[in-house]
Amino acid sequence: MALSLDTVSPETNPALQRPAAAMPPESRLEMPTQSLRRWSASQERKPVVDRSRLHTRLARLFVFGGGLLLTAFGTYEMYQVVSVSRTTVLQWVLVGLFTVNFSWIAVAFTSALLGFFALLFGRKAPEGLPASLSHRTAVVMPVYNEQTSRTYAALEAIYESVEATGLGSHFDYFILSDTTDPDAWIAEERAFLALRDRLGPDARFYYRHREKNHHRKAGNIADFVKRWGGHYEHMLVLDADSLMTGECIVRLAAAMEADPDAGIIQSLPLIINRNTLFARLQQFAARVTGPVIATGLSVWMGRDGNYWGHNAIIRTAAFAAQGGLPDLKGKPPLGGHILSHDFVEAALLRRAGWDVYMLPDLGGSYEESPPSLIDLSARDRRWCQGNLQHTRVIGAKGLKLPTRQHFATGIMSYLASPFWLFQLIVGIALVLQTTYIRPEYFARDFRLYPVWPRFDPERALTLFAITMGILIAPKVFGLMLMLVRGRDRRASGGSIRLIVSAVIEIVLSALLAPILMLIQSGSVFQIMLGRDTGWQPQRRDDGSIPFRDIVRRHRSHTVLGLLAGISAFLIATSLFLWMSPTILGLLLAIPLSWLSGQLGAGLALKRLGLLRTPEEFEPPPIATRANALQARNASFDFDDRDGLAALYADPVLRTRHADMLPPATARRRGEIDTERALAEAKLSDAETVDDALVWLKPKERMVVMRDAAMLERLVQLKQAGAEVAKAAE
Repeated sequence: MALSLDTVSPETNPALQRPAAAMPPESRLEMPTQSLRRWSASQERKPVVDRSRLHTRLARLFVFGGGLLLTAFGTYEMYQVVSVSRTTVLQWVLVGLFTVNFSWIAVAFTSALLGFFALLFGRKAPEGLPASLSHRTAVVMPVYNEQTSRTYAALEAIYESVEATGLGSHFDYFILSDTTDPDAWIAEERAFLALRDRLGPDARFYYRHREKNHHRKAGNIADFVKRWGGHYEHMLVLDADSLMTGECIVRLAAAMEADPDAGIIQSLPLIINRNTLFARLQQFAARVTGPVIATGLSVWMGRDGNYWGHNAIIRTAAFAAQGGLPDLKGKPPLGGHILSHDFVEAALLRRAGWDVYMLPDLGGSYEESPPSLIDLSARDRRWCQGNLQHTRVIGAKGLKLPTRQHFATGIMSYLASPFWLFQLIVGIALVLQTTYIRPEYFARDFRLYPVWPRFDPERALTLFAITMGILIAPKVFGLMLMLVRGRDRRASGGSIRLIVSAVIEIVLSALLAPILMLIQSGSVFQIMLGRDTGWQPQRRDDGSIPFRDIVRRHRSHTVLGLLAGISAFLIATSLFLWMSPTILGLLLAIPLSWLSGQLGAGLALKRLGLLRTPEEFEPPPIATRANALQARNASFDFDDRDGLAALYADPVLRTRHADMLPPATARRRGEIDTERALAEAKLSDAETVDDALVWLKPKERMVVMRDAAMLERLVQLKQAGAEVAKAAE
């Protein structure tokens, strides 16, 4: 039944009486834009606590010294492989590419080895909550066209968990919306208002929607800091898929209060709630290998650490003073605003003398992951562009050497794929040259032997085995730790299931690796050609992708695998066998990608107890609560309603929506907003509200929703169809 559209006043309807403001009064902080070209050592603050860094230096010596020794050994062995006879230019290119690629995996190996030893012999951090806190913390969740049933459920579960610690009065909660979809925007407001009505004014929930998502997530956070940051000593930054226990949040706040030099303290989020095959592979790998890698990084990074953009606590005043991001010169993809802002924000705070570090053993921090290979590649494309942008930042004046190494690591994580691809191509070219091209017996300069590239096959096989061993070693380290820890072993299904799960993860990861290599190589090449990725909302739900889209995305990979297989077989059987993992992965690209997003495949392994994590066997209470709240929120149907129709039909919602709008800005003479002009014209022509709902496009709807006068014009239209009545029920 439709709501009456008769005139309603606050006197006749208490629901229209003005509720508490959607945001607290502003308390502004200056956030100057930082320079990448100018910096003086005198600008760096002095630490309050003088700490010894000997432990960190020794750890770095182990990681980078060990990586250098391994690289030297690998390079020597590769030189021995190709130097059976006189070495050709192409063979030297192969040695060079191998050295670059091997150095990358060598440092990753020594870092993981350090993490393995630290976890095996280190002391577990003491648990327990602080008796009290001294400062206030803002828990902020930036959202961008997200599903409200999910995000609001997570935030409400976090709120309940924090309240259960007895220290909830020290935390306020903010939904910071950059949403550009009109229906999603109104769904957020309806979910926010419903949440406030349920929890009451003492819950300290706030909501803000930005008219323009300037600088995207970094700009969203910066806007909050500039306008309301003065209220809070710290802010805890979440992602839309983040979930953190009250104990974890309170302990992070206590750690920040206890450390006057800390600028950012990062937690280690574990992946949970995943059910598709691909997501369960990521979930298992993150649980088994993630702590080994993260602990190794934490030990050698020390207080020169990094920031991953979420599930971390930040000193607000330090962030305001040093975290203002500049735009990079030039146009996207390498110029413009910084996409991977978190690395740069950590670098700028560290440059100014604030410590940035991670607490990898702090439990209770969770996130989710993309449900399929294609979803991962879409997100990875943006990360690729963001990391390659760091080539413009790595040389910034005043940065610490470890910070530059973080940037180099991020850049290399994407350049590694084309490097491996080039190494593969050079290897094929060398075998082709050896097999089909006649040696040059009579060169211009006198030689006793022809120039004919040759290889030492036994040494090559040994080097290949060593390389593979170094690649999978971090996975083996994580598996060993899970096996020796009785509780984790039993919660993962026991020793047999744990080992079988690890083998499944290694095999499928090996098959997916060549596909990801080509995807990342393609991303790098596109960025070098000047193609910008933009910023699309992530698909977070389990679910498959239409098969025709999978075929379209992977048909070139399959064709390339077929050509590579035929060519390798015709050139030499040994080359075909050597390339068989790569060839097989590419040939199976379409079925593997399809299978990766299948819920049934993931659930089948789940029923068999495979790829199971301790958090899946015994779900964290906060995850169970968030799932229940999400199911309840879904029953409200906020995400499935027409936002403009809901505003038309519900005067209470319309009044509260108007209260949350920012003050209107005056239009400059001579400047015509196209969407606004079109919206006004369509409202003028509309005889019924159904006309307006059909004619107004999404951007024009946003204009109407932002303008109280235009909304009033919409309300004056007659109601002709059932669409609005349905939205108002």
